[in-house]
Amino acid sequence: MKPNTGFGTVKWAVGLFGMSVCFFLSGTVYAADKAEPTLTEAQFEQAKGLYFQRCAGCHGALRKGATGKSLEPKKTRKKGQKRLEKIIALGTEKGMNNFDDIFTKEEIKIMATYIQMEPPVPAEMSLSLMKERWKTHIPPEDYPTKPEHSLNWENFFLVILRDEGKIGIIDGDTKEVVVKVDTGYAIHVLKESSDGRFWFTQGRDGKMSKIDLWMNPPKVVADVQVAYDARDVAVSHYGEWKDKYVIGGAYWPPHFVILDAKTMEPLKVVSTRGVNVDGEYVNEARVAAIYNTPHAPTWIVAIKELGQLWQVDYSDIDNLRIEQIDSHKFLHDGFFDPTQRYFQIAANASNRMEIMDSVERKFVASIETGKMPHPGPGANWIDPECGPVAGTTHLGEGKITVWGNDPKDHADKAWKVCYSIETDGPGLFIRTHPKSDYVWADQTKHPEPEVQQSVVVFDKKTREIVKVIRVTEFPKAVAVHQEFNKDGTEVWVSVWARGEGDRAKGEIVIYDAKTLEEKARIKGLETPTGKFNVYNRVHHVT
Repeated sequence: MKPNTGFGTVKWAVGLFGMSVCFFLSGTVYAADKAEPTLTEAQFEQAKGLYFQRCAGCHGALRKGATGKSLEPKKTRKKGQKRLEKIIALGTEKGMNNFDDIFTKEEIKIMATYIQMEPPVPAEMSLSLMKERWKTHIPPEDYPTKPEHSLNWENFFLVILRDEGKIGIIDGDTKEVVVKVDTGYAIHVLKESSDGRFWFTQGRDGKMSKIDLWMNPPKVVADVQVAYDARDVAVSHYGEWKDKYVIGGAYWPPHFVILDAKTMEPLKVVSTRGVNVDGEYVNEARVAAIYNTPHAPTWIVAIKELGQLWQVDYSDIDNLRIEQIDSHKFLHDGFFDPTQRYFQIAANASNRMEIMDSVERKFVASIETGKMPHPGPGANWIDPECGPVAGTTHLGEGKITVWGNDPKDHADKAWKVCYSIETDGPGLFIRTHPKSDYVWADQTKHPEPEVQQSVVVFDKKTREIVKVIRVTEFPKAVAVHQEFNKDGTEVWVSVWARGEGDRAKGEIVIYDAKTLEEKARIKGLETPTGKFNVYNRVHHVT
């Protein structure tokens, strides 16, 4: 069969590898080694959807690679069907998790064949199409002028229920689920309005939603699709433009979109295709992350494959000003230092953390860390020797790297590695709180259950790991993403139950931030992953 083009009617979503001997199962024909890979039209469509849902984020829609390796047919065919199936099923210790509890055996075989075939070219998306897909559920004039409920909404946790396409809103005081609201598939991140009342979600299906926490219960008031595959969102927080605009960044098509933050109407589309730091033209130059800058009317837009940070000035969107700041590939996610001036972002394929000055709008430093740094929302704290520091976990090894980030009062330590800590496996997220003595990190990307289901806690002063906590022993689950409550007394960790039929068995485990003992579990959550505490995010508590 000849592959068709575009993402078709795939339920918006992110896939994997394969090829070898002939298999005849359930009427499925798998191509033999050195033969042309073959799938039926139905199998091809199934594999295309799985790839988009689970793999495109790391390997790219065109499979040229970035955080993950290139999966172009000229490379995958050399490995053979059996080897590729094994990689998909078991994962690797370099950061790719196992899929044997996510895909069926037949899905693994289909995926192994699919990635040896030429990738279909996805469709583009115009501003006019976005406007067609823009929906207003509650007009702004009908928003409440004060909270309609008596709950402590500043201590709400907004929890990504990934595979269900929902956000769970949980009361941090009572530990009760307030409501689950429908959003886009596999929400990647949420960002807040300046006061924390409104939250904007960005799904991997490109759907952006606006949630009002003052309503009883909180509701989605508007949504719009800005891409077929997307990752991040941010709101304008500066001066007269406060809460005026919201920006969404896409993986495909490679562009970002500026919208009216009040109505969610799409206003402007900017392509991110261009020439990378090596002087090569890149068609699939994806927006990895977007961050509001507190000291200027700008956003920082990380263009993954270009190795560039674009500082986009939103003070005049009709005459858009963009500074293109060279760094290294492949940019992923990052966070600010405590002064909110210096932006620290992972160039994970270059094994570096990159530092830029958002006030001077220029590159500052590059720090060699470990294999494929991945800080998530990051962590800042005070070290007794190096002063203010920041840290990251890594996708490619069990390691936490810590560096100085205070060029004003600790210039001799700034942008230099202070120390590193060895952990049992690769992780995604590191987190702390100014009131806590500890830093927490997960180990989600290790393929072994006893490691990926545990988090490590180390002491800020001694730099020693004080406890490894086995969060869950559920056979198809990982422990992922730590978030403190408003006053820093609790740490919430997600148990992401990933197996088909087990999605509602996910939960959040709550620990006492001082004693490190378990306090409570919030059960019945469908594939919970990232969590965002309203107060901490509004006040940049890292």
